[in-house]
Amino acid sequence: MKIAVKLAATLAVAAATCLQPALAQQGSKKNPPHPPAAAAQPAPSPSPSPSAPQAEAPANAAAQPGWASRCTSTSRDAPLECAIEETAVLTKTGQLIVLVNIRVTGEARTPVALVQLPLGLNLPGGAKLQVDDGKPVDLQIQTCENRGCYANVAVASDLLSALKSGKQLKVSFQNLAKETITIPMPLNDFTAAYDRIK
Repeated sequence: MKIAVKLAATLAVAAATCLQPALAQQGSKKNPPHPPAAAAQPAPSPSPSPSAPQAEAPANAAAQPGWASRCTSTSRDAPLECAIEETAVLTKTGQLIVLVNIRVTGEARTPVALVQLPLGLNLPGGAKLQVDDGKPVDLQIQTCENRGCYANVAVASDLLSALKSGKQLKVSFQNLAKETITIPMPLNDFTAAYDRIK
């Protein structure tokens, strides 16, 4: 009886030892290593003018499927805070490139845009929002942390009208080489999402 128990225990240890490399290989297949950060940097393209060099948006950067709306409250008695947001991520890695969050704040119900940008920016260059070929709105980058850099701006009525009637929001910023990178974000469902939170 004791011999059978010892034999069973020995076989269990041997089986676990043999399976460890196979399980480790399966784990590495499920969680592939992330490419180096430099691989996610967009490659520069030829400049249209010497004063404003341009860089292409990452080829695998894609806006997520539409503007999402949500409302939250700090307690049952507190008023709802509502926002809509759209993100653009690198499709291969899921790395966030740009997040645009528009929140309707306070009793005045005025919209404010918070824009999250990637690290590695030319901070004095700031960022810009532009709807289609309209007038760009300057954003001053206010702070950076390990998730990215942030800017916010009040959404004026003319910008809000442009967002509702436009086809594409372009978020542009400069990298450390002072090349402008533009990330396009579709606006086809912006009005429906904004109407849910206003």
